[in-house]
Amino acid sequence: MAVSLLPQPQPPRRSTGFSGWRIVAFAAIALGMTGPGQTVGVSVFVDPMMATLDLTRSQVSTAYLIGTLTGSLLLPRLGKLIDDRGARVAMALVGGLFGVVLAAMAGVVGLITLVLGYTGIRMLGQGALSLVATTAVAPWFQRRRGFAIGVTTAVGSAGLSLIPVLSSRIIELVGWRGAWIALAALVWLVVVPIAVRGMIDRPSDVGQQPDGDAPLGAEAAAAADREAAAVSFTRGEAMRTPMFWAVAGAVAATGMIGTGLAFHQISLLGEQGLTPVQAAANFIPQTVAALTTTLLVGSMVDRFAAKWVLLTSMVLLAAAMLMVPLVTPGVIAAVYGAAVGAAGSAARALEAASFPKLFGLAHVGAIRGVITAISVASTAFGPLALSFGRDLTGSYVQVLVLLLAFPIGVSLLGLAAKVPTRPARSG
Repeated sequence: MAVSLLPQPQPPRRSTGFSGWRIVAFAAIALGMTGPGQTVGVSVFVDPMMATLDLTRSQVSTAYLIGTLTGSLLLPRLGKLIDDRGARVAMALVGGLFGVVLAAMAGVVGLITLVLGYTGIRMLGQGALSLVATTAVAPWFQRRRGFAIGVTTAVGSAGLSLIPVLSSRIIELVGWRGAWIALAALVWLVVVPIAVRGMIDRPSDVGQQPDGDAPLGAEAAAAADREAAAVSFTRGEAMRTPMFWAVAGAVAATGMIGTGLAFHQISLLGEQGLTPVQAAANFIPQTVAALTTTLLVGSMVDRFAAKWVLLTSMVLLAAAMLMVPLVTPGVIAAVYGAAVGAAGSAARALEAASFPKLFGLAHVGAIRGVITAISVASTAFGPLALSFGRDLTGSYVQVLVLLLAFPIGVSLLGLAAKVPTRPARSG
């Protein structure tokens, strides 16, 4: 019902030039605007909000966990919205609502309202807006789809990394409540106009073809659309394939363990002899490796089977986990950081780029919505697992050894999984 309340965008105008790379640019900007709902964006608000609301760090962490898990539950349904109404309407709706919940964060007065606020910004920021931004690119490319999605993700990730710096500065100027309102206004001013005026759902809407190929006639284009829909998997069909769960496992493993390593990075690397400044600086090689890997993996998906990309991600994750007791200040710490960053970005880029190739485009939003829900939910457990393990054993090393079961198990499942073939349908 909420969708009908939106101003319906006018049909896009036909263009003589290929619009795919413009869609990549707009999607990357929208992806960057997910920053206020990402962990890196939320983190700068934690201490000032704790001081004002008289909450402990454990209470805030628990609120974040509950909000993250609750927010993940609606993402499969939001993914279906992309399939039913297109990326333009979905992005406009999500962008508008994301701005609302960001503004509502300025009114948080206690633990319950904090949980509600975290639920909204995690669902709409980290989850829904990320999903619609990367899914919007898929129909515009076929031969170079992996590379295009890689560019979108890399540029968008670079953009969202600037949000914490911007938020910190605004907090200094107007306080944390004013900063949440400023971020809401920024999302409304950037995301909604991009959705309404810039996004185009499919190349055929403006008389174009994927990759900028020569336009087809009306009948041929319609036939191509029918053929593409016929070979696409439904969400249920995709979820019955081993490859779906192999990729889901890779995303969950890197989400859970990678978030845990990042959340406890100062403490974890401090045990290895790094100062707090050196430990914080380790985010630099992580970011550089993540951006580079995203571009490389996007191109790999265009050329190689998904299972080899999945195996690469899991080997990198396992290597980073095994390196923890060996980390020392300097080169080894930088290599560790690069492995952590590369593993997570490889899994996320694999999912975004390979699912349209493996399962078709007709239901890709609904299919990716399930993966996004799994991804968001997995990030809630990593910090708790590492913290609990350290409390029991006195070190992070033992719990990381136990968690190696995840990348090893996912690797074996990925190697055994075959390329999905759609089951025959009656009629």
